[in-house]
Amino acid sequence: MTPKQIWANLGVENIERTKEFYLALGFKLNGHPTKELVSFFFGADEFVIHFFEKEKLKTSLEGELSDLSQGNEIMFTLSAGSKGEFDQWIEEIENAGGTVFFDSNKDRKAYYDENGFHVCVFADPDGHKFNLLYSNSM
Repeated sequence: MTPKQIWANLGVENIERTKEFYLALGFKLNGHPTKELVSFFFGADEFVIHFFEKEKLKTSLEGELSDLSQGNEIMFTLSAGSKGEFDQWIEEIENAGGTVFFDSNKDRKAYYDENGFHVCVFADPDGHKFNLLYSNSM
């Protein structure tokens, strides 16, 4: 099997809030938002993430969605181009209403791990988690 393209579909409570969050972070809209869907391009190769109104996505899945307050469904990784950009994204995420998680072992939002990566985990307003990282070896 050789798919032509792959993209992600996630459920959200509020399409407008989701649109404003990702626009505030500088992501580019993919198409025109509707009351049931907003879609964005992520990264230089324009990976697409569709954010569907939860009830609409449940119908498509023919099943229930994950309760993100109880666990995680998936985590995407976003790479920053520089340490300055990494630090700026953390501030922009918080200003846009996202949640930046603290590393329980280090008691801070971002840390430098043993593999040479600056790492930070954050969630959008619906609880979808992302791993933000920067390494000067990338």
